[in-house]
Amino acid sequence: MKIMIINGPNLNLLGKREPEIYGDTTFEDFFQHLQKKYPNLEFSYFQSNVEGELITKIQEVGFSYDGILLNAAAYTHTSVGIGDAVKAITTPVIEVHISNTFARESFRHQSFISPNAKGIVIGFGLKSYELALQSFL
Repeated sequence: MKIMIINGPNLNLLGKREPEIYGDTTFEDFFQHLQKKYPNLEFSYFQSNVEGELITKIQEVGFSYDGILLNAAAYTHTSVGIGDAVKAITTPVIEVHISNTFARESFRHQSFISPNAKGIVIGFGLKSYELALQSFL
């Protein structure tokens, strides 16, 4: 089974950025943990701070992977283009958020991805990715 994890803007700063919200573990360390815990799965990981690069990656893998875990970060709330890319592909997408977006600023309550996602997992820290992964197993 091939699983792609796609992270959006500022998630390259995990482990450094607002640890009270996002924790103190880097995504690279967490990714290695997933690979060790699920050795029978083929994981790929992509992160970009650029909206168009995220759309290109979704289109690139969206017909050949078994699942996508997508944390579009702030683009979740602003990008019609990312929402449309998720709608256009056949690979199921789980929208993932580390923090509980509904416990934060009101603009974070809107998602352009959710209507086109298989499901949403929010608010469980990096464990959100693993919970989302469970939906594909």
